[in-house]
Formats: sequence, C-alpha cells, structure tokens
Amino acid sequence: QLHRRGFRCLHGVDGSAGMLEQARSTGLYQELRLCVLGTEPLPAPAEHYDAVTVVGALGEGQVPSTVLPELLRVTKPGGLLCLTTRSNPSNRRYKAELEAVLGQLERSGAWQKLLAQEVEYWERATTEEESTQGTGYISGVVYIYQKCPVPHLEEG
Repeated sequence: QLHRRGFRCLHGVDGSAGMLEQARSTGLYQELRLCVLGTEPLPAPAEHYDAVTVVGALGEGQVPSTVLPELLRVTKPGGLLCLTTRSNPSNRRYKAELEAVLGQLERSGAWQKLLAQEVEYWERATTEEESTQGTGYISGVVYIYQKCPVPHLEEG
C-alpha cells in the first residue's frame, strides 16, 4: 500500500533473517537490516526518517514498549510515527504498558498524538477466546504521533 501511494524509499528491520528474505523478495525495499527491536539500537543515524512504522510487532512477547525512544531517535523532527497493537485479552497488559509510555512521551513534549483509532476487525483470531464477541477477529489500535520539533534556543 505504501509503495502504491508513492512511497519509494523504504527501509525495513526485523529480528528474523527469514522475514528479511521474504521482504527482500518483494523488491519494495531499498535497505533491509537484521535488528532485534528493543534490545539493540536501530541501524540508522539520529533524525534520519520522515516516517517510522511498527505494525504487527508491538505485543506481548514481541517488541517491548521500551523501544519507543529509539523509534523517536531515528525520526526527523516533525516526522510521523505509526504504531499498532492488538486489543485482545492476551495483550491487555502489554497495551496498558504501551499506552503509559506513549502518554509519558507526549507529556514530556517528545511527540504529539494525532490519532488513536480502534479497529474492530484488526486480524483473524486464532482462538475463540481471543475473538471479539465471536466475530472470528480481534480488535486493535492504530496510533499516529508527530515528533515535536526541537525548540529553538535564543542566543545571548
């Protein structure tokens, strides 16, 4: 979808060499790097990207919410961050932790929330217990933040 909408310079990271090979086979990425989010720094300089997305990885047993400052580090001032997480029962604790960190960063002036949108049919459920009211799907949330510009200091 990004490529179809005109985004042509895409970089990707994943903790799995196999997933990177799958991504490479699409021909959509200019750069793919092995990196375990939350345990090692992203392989990019500070303020490098106009937009950063993390989709399908912010969840219980996956990427820790402590990764957020690192995502901010590689985003240009004024740049966008699009993050997603699930709202299913097994991810509630993680979602609460994630939202606490999101809020802390917003209160500190690091970024501004542009959107937090619930998506009812986020992905197919793998068990009936995870399904939202028997729909066969689980719900999720899309968050979009804008990194705040660095305040200009008065000289003198």
